[in-house]
Order: sequence, then C-alpha cells, then structure tokens
Amino acid sequence: MAATDAVDVPVAIGTIRYWAAAKAAAGTAEEPYRAVTLADALAAARERHAGRPEFARVLANCSFLVDGDPVGTRDHARVRLAAGGTVEVLPPFAGG
Repeated sequence: MAATDAVDVPVAIGTIRYWAAAKAAAGTAEEPYRAVTLADALAAARERHAGRPEFARVLANCSFLVDGDPVGTRDHARVRLAAGGTVEVLPPFAGG
C-alpha cells in the first residue's frame, strides 16, 4: 500500500534485497523501503547504514534491478518505485 508525503506524491513501500558484498556491507539480506524513487530509497539506506562505512563504498559500485528490470544508466531520481516492489542491489562480481 502506498502512503503519501507532504505534497501528496505517492510513497511506495517495498523491499530492498542486498546480494553478496552488498549484503555483507549492509549486515542484512533485506530491509524495507519507503520512498518515491530509487534515489530516495538509496539515500535512506545510506543514512540507515551510516555506521558501516563500507556500505556506501559498495553501494556506489552496484547495479540495480527494480521489479526485475535493470536500471542501467538511468538517473536514479527518475526511477519511480511501486508499492510492494523490490529493489535488488547487485555488486560487481567476477566471471559473469
């Protein structure tokens, strides 16, 4: 279910899933998001994990899937999140 922020923009509530090095850096496999865009969700995650300096470094090198779709080079501020959606955080890995 979506809530709204101060200017009545729908705020989506969903799940961020961390994989491999991102999971280790976050100290969790997944956590909820409450955000309008991918940029908002990632900024909130950086704040939540401010005490884990490795997290921001790893996140800066990750790729993202939003509801199964690759974000690629799109501006994260323009990637809208859906209620009940999922953001997959994928660090680089060898052998892909």
